[in-house]
Amino acid sequence: MTTHHILIVEDEERLSALLADYLKKSGYTIHIIENGLDVMPYVRSNPPDLILLDLMLPGRDGLDIARELRSFSQIPLIMITARVEEIDRLLGLELGADDYICKPFSFREVVARVKTVLRRSKPQAQEYPADQVVLDKARHKAVILGKTLELTAIEFNLLEIMAMSPGRIFTRDNLMDVIYPDGRVVSDRTIDSHVSKLRRKIQDLIPEKEIVVSVYSVGYKFELPD
Repeated sequence: MTTHHILIVEDEERLSALLADYLKKSGYTIHIIENGLDVMPYVRSNPPDLILLDLMLPGRDGLDIARELRSFSQIPLIMITARVEEIDRLLGLELGADDYICKPFSFREVVARVKTVLRRSKPQAQEYPADQVVLDKARHKAVILGKTLELTAIEFNLLEIMAMSPGRIFTRDNLMDVIYPDGRVVSDRTIDSHVSKLRRKIQDLIPEKEIVVSVYSVGYKFELPD
């Protein structure tokens, strides 16, 4: 049985340590982040199975973090808040939190809520045309023609956006918007580098097919194998 990886985002050190102890006793692996600015880089490179996210954080507000998270991921999210007036927003369509917990709380209740959310949020692989491509977003794995690829978060996001629209040509700007939704400035070479690594991984497993195709001076497209 695979151990679930839980990310606790909480700046109260004593609280996060106690919460981690209770969750570890239930068999979960835990990582703690105290500053809101560190959350997205960690999630993109080490996607957890569930996030416990405090609303009030140094560096970056929990609501802002949740909004960005939902722009690219459906990782189960439980918000921790002392602000009861925010509950409607937490569970609303805008942020899509799976549950909320109000401070002060029972640690046993948190563990029970985590178990419930994980149980109803089991990751489901998404299938694409002709069942030739299956993407498992929670694990950043892709199966193409029966071959399994282990991808980074960025490589997975690139493959996913192209695979959802086979044949469509994506410019570098299109792809940049997907992998850097915060609008940071990066060069075309950065996009080319990520796509090149993705193509190399695919080609290593499926050398007879060109699946992510470079379109000269325009961008890239995904072509379903015949």
